[in-house]
Amino acid sequence: MTTTLASLTHTSAVARLGHALSDPTRAAVLLALREAPGYPADLAEALGVSRQALSNHLACLRGCGLVESVPDGRRSSYRLADRHLAPALDMLLRVTLIVEPDCCSDEGCTC
Repeated sequence: MTTTLASLTHTSAVARLGHALSDPTRAAVLLALREAPGYPADLAEALGVSRQALSNHLACLRGCGLVESVPDGRRSSYRLADRHLAPALDMLLRVTLIVEPDCCSDEGCTC
C-alpha cells in the first residue's frame, strides 16, 4: 500500500478543522449545521449559549472556512461552507464511538 504525504494545504485544512472541533460549542454548531442551515438566535437557544458567545464561535468558524453566512432579508443564516463537511462529520462521529465507546458515560467523561 502506497501512502501519499499530505500537502501543506491539506495539513492546514485538517489543522483548521481540529481547531474548530477543539471547542465543544464550535463542535456543536458544526454538528447542528450538518442537518440544515440555522439562524444564530436559534442556534444559541438550541445550544444553551448566549448570542454573543455564539457570534464569536461563528466568527471563528467563518475564519476557518467551515461555515458561511447567507443573507436572508434583514437576517443571515449559517450553513456549512462545503458539501463534503456534513458526511465527514458523520464519519468522524462513527470513528470516535468506535475508538473509545465507553469513554464518556452518564456520570461524566473519563477521557
